[in-house]
Amino acid sequence: MKIWGEIPKVSGVYNKQKSAGKVDKTSNVASKKDIVSISNVAKDYQTVMKALKDTPDIRNDKVDSLKDKYEAGQYEVKETDIADKILKSVTEKKV
Repeated sequence: MKIWGEIPKVSGVYNKQKSAGKVDKTSNVASKKDIVSISNVAKDYQTVMKALKDTPDIRNDKVDSLKDKYEAGQYEVKETDIADKILKSVTEKKV
């Protein structure tokens, strides 16, 4: 498609000559050092995470005592306790 004639806004942009002035010398800029600050919440979180990493997943003293009781035949669990735990877990899952 050809457009004949002058398009004032487009040709106006190309016909104008813009002059750029000299850049003034800037003063020395003092560099600032980066500062890292950690919030109190993050510090508390780090403390808790470190404590959790230091805590073992399995308490061997409890496991060993239960193991000894079981092997000696002294480990007894009441049937009502088992039934209560089962009912509690079922009712909590429905909610």
